Amino acid sequence: MPQEVQADLWAEVVKSRKKRIIMNEEKNKVVIELDNVKRYFHVGSEVVKALRGVSFQIHEGEFVTIQGTSGSGKSTLLNQLGCLDTPTSGEYYLDGVPVRKMSKSQRAHLRNKKIGFIFQNYNLLANTTAVENVELPLMYNNKYNSKQRREAAIKALEAVGLGDRLYHKSNQMSGGQMQRVAIARALVNNPAVLLADEATGNLDTHTSFEVLVLFQELYRKGHTIIFVTHNPEIAEYSSRNIYLRDGKIREDTINNNIKSAAEALAALPKVED
Repeated sequence: MPQEVQADLWAEVVKSRKKRIIMNEEKNKVVIELDNVKRYFHVGSEVVKALRGVSFQIHEGEFVTIQGTSGSGKSTLLNQLGCLDTPTSGEYYLDGVPVRKMSKSQRAHLRNKKIGFIFQNYNLLANTTAVENVELPLMYNNKYNSKQRREAAIKALEAVGLGDRLYHKSNQMSGGQMQRVAIARALVNNPAVLLADEATGNLDTHTSFEVLVLFQELYRKGHTIIFVTHNPEIAEYSSRNIYLRDGKIREDTINNNIKSAAEALAALPKVED
């Protein structure tokens, strides 16, 4: 699709989604809820208060950026949201399920079912094809046999524009293509939320905007996205921004002027060989 058409489409998407949010805000399902979450760590005789009472809700279909500088508690919050750790006190609900008192194995099961992770370093298996990487989350889902796993993986890769790279290995792909594989892998299990950790951090400007175009397309389709980043520019392309400092939320704002990543991409100078 031409970038100009994408930009026009995005303007209509933003307009229609704003209208839907205004009309149905109270009806939207709560996917993420943190209720006074605190996380303390003991380092020698010191107590490090990484999170000091964090509360917020994220509704289905939101595209939320979470920002914070080093030491803000952003990484600790990411671990809470990803069920990689549990609060010292307070409660975290993922798609209505309370997490704090779960065992590690219970959290792992919930994590695999409800969260699609996208990492800065892609975390793809070496010497493995795109299809095989995307199939991986479905290996733990007994609802899929081998044929169904392959079909689902191919469908997910086609959805992110990699239908012609199905059997390419990681060393045969660019950084942007590898990140698309990672996004397809996150999508394949139809999770409740996509959790992206600095997903454009290792990419050049042009490729970063290509990936942002894809995230906005996923947002348009109704996916719930949490994008953890130190880059304040990313917040201009999301629907909401949460800013963390010293373990507390300092700002939680709705973006009423969501920029089009497709438009920004089209305005970039052409990449020369």
